[in-house]
Amino acid sequence: MNSIERIAARRRASAAAKSGPAPAASRLGWLDALRGIAALSVAVYHLALPFYWVPHGTRVPYYLDPGIFGVLLFFLVSGYIIPASLERRGDVRAFWVGRAFRIYPVVIVTVVAALLILPRKHTVVADGAFDHPLLAFAGNGLMLQDVTGVPNVIGVMWTLTYEMVFYYFVTALFALGRHRKSAPIAVGFAAVALVLGGWISLGTLSVDPSSTRHLVLACATVVVMAMACIMTGKQALIRGGGLLLGALGLVLIALNSRAAAFETMMIFATMFSGTVLYRLEHGQIERTQAFLTCGFVVACGFLTGYVYNRGQALSQTYSGSWMAWSFAYLAAWAVFAAGMLLRKRRFPRWLSWLGAISYSLYLLHNPLIHGMNWMLEGRAPIHSWTGRALLLTTFMAALTLVSWLSYRLVELPFQNLGRRVLKSVARRIPLESPARAQDRTVTAPAEATAPAPSVTENEPVLSRRP
Repeated sequence: MNSIERIAARRRASAAAKSGPAPAASRLGWLDALRGIAALSVAVYHLALPFYWVPHGTRVPYYLDPGIFGVLLFFLVSGYIIPASLERRGDVRAFWVGRAFRIYPVVIVTVVAALLILPRKHTVVADGAFDHPLLAFAGNGLMLQDVTGVPNVIGVMWTLTYEMVFYYFVTALFALGRHRKSAPIAVGFAAVALVLGGWISLGTLSVDPSSTRHLVLACATVVVMAMACIMTGKQALIRGGGLLLGALGLVLIALNSRAAAFETMMIFATMFSGTVLYRLEHGQIERTQAFLTCGFVVACGFLTGYVYNRGQALSQTYSGSWMAWSFAYLAAWAVFAAGMLLRKRRFPRWLSWLGAISYSLYLLHNPLIHGMNWMLEGRAPIHSWTGRALLLTTFMAALTLVSWLSYRLVELPFQNLGRRVLKSVARRIPLESPARAQDRTVTAPAEATAPAPSVTENEPVLSRRP
């Protein structure tokens, strides 16, 4: 009977493998849909063409900035899914290998293609990258350019800095076993944004080219050391590496952020609020605590824009008024909440597909806009509705095609390569179990024969899935 059951199980597994991946609804398709909306919003904002079709449409970004809306929606999605990804793996090393092969290949391809294809007059690459190429390579290579005083090679890459620092925080919290403390962390960041959002000094560590070089060198040294510790697979070293990353991220955002202080702090409050919603959905936090946390963060997000996004701060948030930030913040939360409420429904396949290619779309839309301007150079401006409609349709078709090719030819192959690399690393350097790590802490001869102490709930367990 057991043999028959085993044969039946093999047949079922084979049939499942041939049937292909699960539908979007079973793989958090609502998050893919939100990513697609966010990416489209940012692309439309930078293209700006649709605003000219609506009466007084050019005033839309003054009241609700689509770019800010899009990136904040991205940050909410990241806050929801990134800690869940780490906790599901239960392995900090696997998390970082996956992140590296997910983030860097498309960035490298985008920058190289922009340098090779676009002429200097229409380049999307920042002038500072040409003036100080080694420094730009180092700062952007660390993905810390926006908090080290280094220009973003491509403007939209500024958001990747905040993603990276969020990974640092998540790693440190997981290594210390404090990853379930999302609610107080979100409240703390939001409170700092509201109270000190206009008072925290910016750029205090990179005041000139020399200090910027020193800061980038110091950050590179800390990151390399932390990653080396994490890659050893030893529990004590993983904790040390996580602490290094968390401390570095906290120092950089507190002392050297390029963005306005309230914006920086609200970004992390927003991301950790996304984590709070994940914990609420999975019964890891009380409903009252989750609602109070998110309500406080939303209120702070609106109020910080009203209080601080004025004067010089407008040039740091790249917005036109306090309303541009505050209403965009509310809109991002409203769309995310709607998506979460509808998460058990099937979203349009095209929107989930757009979410799958959203990372490539986000990075590639600006180079394509510059390329379009290059192709239209010297031609008469297009004012007719039909001409603008044709231009918009052509641009969006080209953008989705190039993004899909990037997803298929760059993102997916490198993600598969990352899995193979991780398997190779795991074979060569096995991940140390918590039990073996504790065994080494026993030094007294009389204790050598005693059983190892059991792991309690308060102790961090890096190789066990919570």
